[in-house]
Amino acid sequence: MKKIFIFFLLPNLIFAELLLEITKGSENPYRVAIIPFQSDVSSVNNIVKVIKDDLLRSGEFYILDESMLLSIPTSIEEINSSEWKLLNIDFIVLGKISDEDNSSVKATYEIYDVSRKTKIRSSTVYGIPGRLRQLSHYVSDGIYESITGMRGVSTTKILYVNEIIDNDNLNYILYVADADGANEQELLRSNEPIISPSWSPDSKKVAYVSFETGMAKVFIQEIASGKREMVIENDHQISSPAWSPDGKFLSLTLFQDGNAEIYILNLVNKNLTRLTKHYSIDTESSWSPKGTKILFTSGRSGSPQLYEIDLTKFNTKPSRLTFEGNYNAKGSYLPNNEGIIFVHRSTNQFQIALKYFDENFIRPLTESKLDESPSVSPNGNVIIYAITDNKSGMIAGVTLSGATFVLPATNGKVREPAWSGFLR
Repeated sequence: MKKIFIFFLLPNLIFAELLLEITKGSENPYRVAIIPFQSDVSSVNNIVKVIKDDLLRSGEFYILDESMLLSIPTSIEEINSSEWKLLNIDFIVLGKISDEDNSSVKATYEIYDVSRKTKIRSSTVYGIPGRLRQLSHYVSDGIYESITGMRGVSTTKILYVNEIIDNDNLNYILYVADADGANEQELLRSNEPIISPSWSPDSKKVAYVSFETGMAKVFIQEIASGKREMVIENDHQISSPAWSPDGKFLSLTLFQDGNAEIYILNLVNKNLTRLTKHYSIDTESSWSPKGTKILFTSGRSGSPQLYEIDLTKFNTKPSRLTFEGNYNAKGSYLPNNEGIIFVHRSTNQFQIALKYFDENFIRPLTESKLDESPSVSPNGNVIIYAITDNKSGMIAGVTLSGATFVLPATNGKVREPAWSGFLR
């Protein structure tokens, strides 16, 4: 008998937390010195470690080891720029953690630009004692944004599916976790596959495919309450949900005409609009940042390739976007709409690749043999994806600056990652 369980963000009983491992940094990172934070809070070292790990994972930063510090200034006024130039340091971060009446923790920090000899940020962040990792993520995102000019993504979330064997039974578990893999919580568990998780634009709901009814069906589930519903109840396979940027529509793959075609579902009135009509398979749709175009995978050219439909034009034909190689699939747009990320086959390798719209060539970003399911961070700078290594599955990440990291699970086979939008 098929079993399915819904979880309301309670601590999970099967420990399978992802553990961040940074495998390669950027070739030309910002060089930062983080002065030991002043604090009487016992967890200050843990807070600072999370901040450092967040910055290192972004691939944009080199963090000077504390043993290399020539001095430990307690304020901006005590900084001697010449001293820090000797260490080739670009920015200095000073901070203080304090306990506010045992009900909250306050983090204050300042960022000093060594070359300009000026303070570029002064901020205060509040957190609660039981959620100090979140406080750390807010601080690291502030540092990231001040130095790079891009919003940080450490306070965002990721979805993924973990296949775990428990008492000789294979369970498929949909998890939500922090962007660094910590604080995982179960959303759904089933003994039937769960695939293709997708965040709503406000990151309050997720859509996914579950086989609990005996065939592929798309469900929408609220993150906070666990409330869920099947989006369409019929006798046909439905898969590959993708949200429109305004959250009012889902693009889906339906098999109701005996062939896989792309449809758009109005989530208010449940009306379906057919988008493609071809004897080949059309699937894996995604929306452009402004919602005016849809990207999808099609075999209409004889091999899987990426095509695009302009929704602003009536009865328009799909235009082909990829021509290099005989396999390009599972595409999504960069948030700035400068290009697309997808799975590309090169010889016998399936790699994550990037193609900018103003270039006529593909840029492979990864080197593994079986990379799949890429998902782009909301700031467009990091791509997470699933890899198979020694028959075990895990999440890996690559930044556009060349840094790489992995998020192996302590238990199970991790697949189908999906990155949330900004949560603040």
